[in-house]
This record gives sequence, C-alpha cells and structure tokens, in this order.
Amino acid sequence: MHHERVLLDGPVGKIEVFVEPQEAPRGIALVAHPHPLFGGTADNKVVTTLARAFRELGYATLRPSFRGVGGSQGDHAHGVGETDDLAAVHAYARWRFGRLPLALAGFSFGAYVAIRLAAQLAGNDPAERLVLVGTAAGHVEGARRYEPEAVAADTLVIHGANDATVPLANVLAWAEPLELPVVVVPGADHFFHRRLHIIRDIVVRAWCGTAAATAPQPFVLGD
Repeated sequence: MHHERVLLDGPVGKIEVFVEPQEAPRGIALVAHPHPLFGGTADNKVVTTLARAFRELGYATLRPSFRGVGGSQGDHAHGVGETDDLAAVHAYARWRFGRLPLALAGFSFGAYVAIRLAAQLAGNDPAERLVLVGTAAGHVEGARRYEPEAVAADTLVIHGANDATVPLANVLAWAEPLELPVVVVPGADHFFHRRLHIIRDIVVRAWCGTAAATAPQPFVLGD
C-alpha cells in the first residue's frame, strides 16, 4: 500500500498523517485510531481495514496519529485535543482535495473522536456519513468512561458480539434512544481478529447500497 507521510501544523505541534490519495477521488475519508495510551496507532489493523475499504470505494484516505504517537507532538488530551487535531486534518484535506463528500470513520477511542468532530462540522460542513467500529461508550476497560453525542440516523455502527473492552451492551444503551441500528458481528472481539474482512465487506456494501438506492429508477408503464 502506497501512502504519503505528511506533517501538519496542529494546535500543539506537528500532526503526523498518512495520506493515500486517489488520482480522481470521489470523496475524502478521515480514519481515527484507538486509544494512544493503550497501544493505538494509525497502523492498527481495524484502522487500515477501514482505510482500505474507502480506497476501494474511490476515496482519498487520511489516517492521523494522535498526540504522542509516531511523529505527532503533544500529550494525550482525553478526546478534546484529539478532536481539535482531527479538525486540523479535515482542514488540510479540504485544502488539498476540495469540497468532495466527506466520510468520518474511527475505531474505539477514534470512533468517539470522529463523533465529536462530526458534531462540530454539522453546521457548516456536515459529513456525508460516519462509520464507527467498536465505539467507546459507557464504562470501558481501563476505568474510562465515554458519553458519545448523538449521530445521524444513517451512521454505520459495527460492533463485535464478544467485545470485552467495550461491551456490546454499552453501545446498545447509547444507540437505543437514538433509534440507531447496530451491526453486530458474531464471535468478534474488540479487535476483530480473523474477522477484519467482515468490516471491509460491511462498509463497501453499505456504500454500494446507498448508491443504488439514490440512483434514478427506471419508469415502468403501469407503476
């Protein structure tokens, strides 16, 4: 996989971003990685699987390293500073690729950050769609607690049935009042070991299904 390593100026220093451009992209996808204090990086397999799915769909992808990871400067900021950094990556993507459809995706802590950025952008540059995998919600492993904001009804939420880091019950409790469907992958743990291909297939099918649903339908006499 060919990618560029770009260093952007962020709110507290440099932000390392791995960019996979397309010759004529149909959209832009920002993909956020899991918790940096628990080994999360932009090379996480769930993150790279999401990026691969979006590349197959024709999107230019950007995978930033959160504060203190790789070449990114600064200290962990519990999702607040990371949202500011992801906003800086969004601004760079807009400058480089223009006003293309924007997808926000994230895994675990990265899903929480993607939700926060989506809320910030809702007023002036709303995301086309969110893809959230293993979303950090409620009390999770490591004595952490997350309260994700509301998201759009077409948000794609994917979770492992056997997730011990973020219990499925946490995500269902968050999704239920939003009447938000959750795609549950049987047998999958938090990191989707041996089931990464399922994530890719779910994302690609969701996008292709949306395209088919919005395409002009033929008129049949008698309809």
